Amino acid sequence: MEKNNFVDQIRIFCRSGHGGPGNKHFMRNKFTALGGPDGGDGGRGGHIILKGNSNLWTLLHLRYYKNVLAEDGEGGGSNNRTGRFGKDIIIEVPLGTIARDEETGNQEAEILEDGQEIVWLPGGKGGLGNSHFATPTNQAPEYAQPGLPGTEGWKVLELKVLADVGLVGFPNAGKSTLLSVITAAKPKIADYAFTTLTPNLGMVEYRDGKSFCIADLPGIIEGAAEGKGLGHRFLRHIERNSVLLFLLPADSADHKKEFEILVNELEQYNPELLHKQFIIAISKSDMLDDELKAAIEKELPAEIPHLFISSVTNKGITELKDVLWKVLTEPQD
Repeated sequence: MEKNNFVDQIRIFCRSGHGGPGNKHFMRNKFTALGGPDGGDGGRGGHIILKGNSNLWTLLHLRYYKNVLAEDGEGGGSNNRTGRFGKDIIIEVPLGTIARDEETGNQEAEILEDGQEIVWLPGGKGGLGNSHFATPTNQAPEYAQPGLPGTEGWKVLELKVLADVGLVGFPNAGKSTLLSVITAAKPKIADYAFTTLTPNLGMVEYRDGKSFCIADLPGIIEGAAEGKGLGHRFLRHIERNSVLLFLLPADSADHKKEFEILVNELEQYNPELLHKQFIIAISKSDMLDDELKAAIEKELPAEIPHLFISSVTNKGITELKDVLWKVLTEPQD
């Protein structure tokens, strides 16, 4: 069995560092028998930081990283010395990663750029030493603040693939073959459903050194929005795509119904997906004559651009690139 190295969701327990306590100390040396308070502040607890890394494409490296515990801050010292800060923990994640709290489901952070750093769980603040509490009426305060606790809880890291164009279609619609033709990607290709179990990314080389990113995503089946088939695992990834390229095979029994099922699954999952730019490509069209093409065109929505392509003969591939580039670069209303 082929080992799956693509992991797009991880559940981990996180705890940022506890702040160090402030020091309750009074100056004492051979020249000063009864000096004033000089207790230093406690150090801040360690942060848990998310950092974007464009060389990562999966959360696999975090699969066995179940407990993320940052270091506590050190207590304050005498002579107003601040305690050492707890060591921060930096978690590197692929671009497109979202961090959520498992209990509330609230989104807490989002990483979209290489090198971007976000303090996800801040460490607890260190307590103030007794030197802060001296007043004219209380020149020898006998107390200092404890450090504040860090933040802890079960968290979820979720990856949504970043790509300009997402390939949408039923299993075995020819998405992987198309990706292999227009990019340098080498997806697994076979003549059975669900060949693609994880997203494949490829860069499409356009004219004059320009390029854009396209993702071959696992196929939708009817009921995907309710979790059937690959369900939400697939649908989450298309939320990032600017353009959705619907691939309908030429030998489909009903092109209109197939397109409507795909759109309905997107709407059931997230109605905002319907605001994206749609393009329809009829794959395997090398088997069609003009009469069959005209019949298929009557089934397609008039307001959505469509093309007839063949990944085997490269028919319509250049025109498809032109249409995708135009849609990606034209200003949106």
